[in-house]
Amino acid sequence: MYVDYYKSLIGLIKITTDDDYVLSCEFVDHKDTKANENELSKEVKKQLKEYFMGKRLEFDLPLKLEGTPFQVHVWNALCSIPYGKTVSYKQIAEAIGNPKAVRSVGNANNKNKLAILIPCHRVIGANNKMVGYAGGIFRKQVLLDHEKSVLENM
Repeated sequence: MYVDYYKSLIGLIKITTDDDYVLSCEFVDHKDTKANENELSKEVKKQLKEYFMGKRLEFDLPLKLEGTPFQVHVWNALCSIPYGKTVSYKQIAEAIGNPKAVRSVGNANNKNKLAILIPCHRVIGANNKMVGYAGGIFRKQVLLDHEKSVLENM
């Protein structure tokens, strides 16, 4: 297992990979272990840099989705949310064929270990309010504003 870090404008991101997959990409307050990068973690950092520079709208990385079948189903649905767009938890629940599972969709979002790469920041409350983001609501707002700005300047 390899651990690496990317210093973004909205905080430090800890990247965990193995030889084949990205295992996690999460905001952290500080480095809790010594960085040891591999080719995959270098690629994750490169793609994150491109994303934050407004040059990358989609990630092309091998992600290992570790969770329940329901969580994986939700995370896959999140990957279909277009860059710069938002959907509600209810819309995701409907998209996965389980319209009453709004709360469960929120819980699955909260368990997403691949922040930004799986765009759970693009999911908002039904009333268009910023709700629930493991990285903090301010980061969610910054990511959404960033994506909107990139699209407006294309």
